[in-house]
Amino acid sequence: MKRPPRRKRFGQHFLHDPTVLERIAAAIDPQPDDRLVEIGPGRGALTKILLAKHAGRLDAVEIDRDLAALLREQFTGDPRLHLHEADALELDFTSLAQAAGLAPSKGGKLRVVGNLPYNISTPLLFHLLDHRAVIQDLHIMLQREVIARMAASAGDSDYGRLTVMLAPWVSIEHLFDVGPGAFSPPPRVWSAVARLTVRPEPSFPVSEYFGAVVAAAFAHRRKTIRNALRELVSQEQIEAAGLDPGARPETFPPAAFNLLAQKIVRSPPSV
Repeated sequence: MKRPPRRKRFGQHFLHDPTVLERIAAAIDPQPDDRLVEIGPGRGALTKILLAKHAGRLDAVEIDRDLAALLREQFTGDPRLHLHEADALELDFTSLAQAAGLAPSKGGKLRVVGNLPYNISTPLLFHLLDHRAVIQDLHIMLQREVIARMAASAGDSDYGRLTVMLAPWVSIEHLFDVGPGAFSPPPRVWSAVARLTVRPEPSFPVSEYFGAVVAAAFAHRRKTIRNALRELVSQEQIEAAGLDPGARPETFPPAAFNLLAQKIVRSPPSV
């Protein structure tokens, strides 16, 4: 089958460097009983290596119909590959785990891998975390600057809203960087690979207002926490949480934003 053309709207940059592909596969270290899910297999370069190293089932999610046809042809006859021609943003990963015969209550969970499209990376990450009960870990490639933000610590220049919103649910390890030459066509930026391990329990009991507090806190980075959250909590409430109202949000650990969220009491609706 003729190789399909690249579709710009899907943000396609195909990883082809064999050394990088092997490093990703080694980082995943798939075991025979694992159930792997590859998002955006593209032309199947990593898919081929994963199947060679892994005796179990591999679900591949590809939105591009032409690439899906190429993958069907390339891996025809291999019953381990289950191809889903679908948008990963709309895929029900919980149902996928059930179809793969997994029982999360007994420790059986999905292991997700993918070179995530830059243009949908953040919403896709949070969509996956909506299904965290059935996911063990994620090995993902993104823009290097995005991985830096995800893995940052309080006080780092890269620390921000994305760092804090991910923190309760996953631990993040920046594994290695990948240069533009590893892709076809080469992107304009460097990429990086990270491992996100889903926590058995969130690192703190997440308030329903956690997201609103984090969004407001980082909407204007140069503001103090008192000024950034003046519509949500008072100075007295900030002090009651043991925090300095004059400090900037980027100096607080993730749990501090949850302490502030717990101070918010909404008035009940009028009857």
